[in-house]
Amino acid sequence: MTETPVVRHQVVVPGTPERAFAAFTERMGDIKPKEHNLLGAPIVTTTFEPRVGGHIVDRAADGSECRWARVLAYDPPDRVVFSWDIGPSWQLESDLANASEVEVRFIAEGDQHTRVELEHRHIDRHGPGWAALRDGVDGAQGWPLYLARYATLLGADAA
Repeated sequence: MTETPVVRHQVVVPGTPERAFAAFTERMGDIKPKEHNLLGAPIVTTTFEPRVGGHIVDRAADGSECRWARVLAYDPPDRVVFSWDIGPSWQLESDLANASEVEVRFIAEGDQHTRVELEHRHIDRHGPGWAALRDGVDGAQGWPLYLARYATLLGADAA
């Protein structure tokens, strides 16, 4: 069996794509567990900067920051793409050419729901150890946890 450098998950949430997109980008601090922390102090906020060239930034109680993703595409309410600048050792990638990317698409499911499709791809760009990183983001503490927390914000259960 060939190992694939892609992880895919989806969830259906109540509301329009506009509402789902806004919740994902504006409430990243509620979606990302604070214990998922590369800083030396507790995280106070996680901010998704809503523009191409922006970042996803953790800010700690001591004022330090960790920019762990770069916004590559920002197309409300349809999709957002960001880099994953965290390597197999769960530290920031020193060479951003080794980063993978995450695309999140927001697709209307009738008038009352939105299907949110997350694809984390090009994980093999991280080099040696990439399969462990893939397993981590695909596991219970990875994207399934993030999407479950997101769905809870919107009043739905992760699928």
